[in-house]
Amino acid sequence: MLTLTAGPLSARIHPEAGGIIAALDWRGRDGRLHKLLHSPDGAVPSTAAPNMMGSWVMAPFANRAFDGIVDDGTTRFSVPDNNPRGGGNIHGFGWQSAWAILGHTAGHTVLEHRRSEGPDPYRYRVKQEIGLDDAGMTVKLAITNEADRVLPYGIGHHPWFPCAADTRLGMTARGALVFGEAFRATGSKPLAEGGPYAGKPVFATGRETAWSFLGWDGTARIETPSTGLAIVLTASKSLRCPVVWAPAGAEFLCIEPQSHAIGSPSEAPARQAAPLKRLQPGETLEGWLRIAPEAI
Repeated sequence: MLTLTAGPLSARIHPEAGGIIAALDWRGRDGRLHKLLHSPDGAVPSTAAPNMMGSWVMAPFANRAFDGIVDDGTTRFSVPDNNPRGGGNIHGFGWQSAWAILGHTAGHTVLEHRRSEGPDPYRYRVKQEIGLDDAGMTVKLAITNEADRVLPYGIGHHPWFPCAADTRLGMTARGALVFGEAFRATGSKPLAEGGPYAGKPVFATGRETAWSFLGWDGTARIETPSTGLAIVLTASKSLRCPVVWAPAGAEFLCIEPQSHAIGSPSEAPARQAAPLKRLQPGETLEGWLRIAPEAI
């Protein structure tokens, strides 16, 4: 485990368990300690199932490859089923891997996950650079195709944010996938006036929330008046296809900046809206996200 600190911020990272940022805490000017990521007391990161806490890398694609198929319309192959509920591959391989530590200082670390073998053609290197400053945390991602052929890739990060009954979410997007059964896209649609969160409504609705947004402007603001905390998430232009998800009654909400739509690895309607990126051997796909606290 690694601990990073900078001013009022601290982070706990587990390279051995998927390189997960298991906790990110901020001490406000009033002296109160706020959790910026959903991190239940006593929770231990695992590689047995996707962690419902912290924030972690999705690579070599984000979210679902349904039925274990990667098909970008040009290249098609199978990947191992790693979804405990079945139905294909979920979130790639990074969250199940031990990450090497390439560097570590008080407020900064660089981790690496490399895949050099497996039943599928994916051979790649992912670097995750995590840095704290006095005002927030920045995570930089870079995935490099180390295979000897062109392959489709995607990246993302999966933050779990605390959510209370009065939590409000503000973000705008130009469009979204239309979901059929089990988050499988049947098409996409434009969103009027910035979409459902443009007016910063209360997030909790008593039912499951699931969106795969298109044309996001790159900023999301989570405000919880009862705790006096706002969390601002920003992301690079390469990660503007966020998934927003939470089950009914959850104490968290997920806003997942990623490079493609939720089912793009395997579903034609999703890849038509926002596909994976075909990388030449040695080519790199990069992105970044930032999480910053504010008092309200």
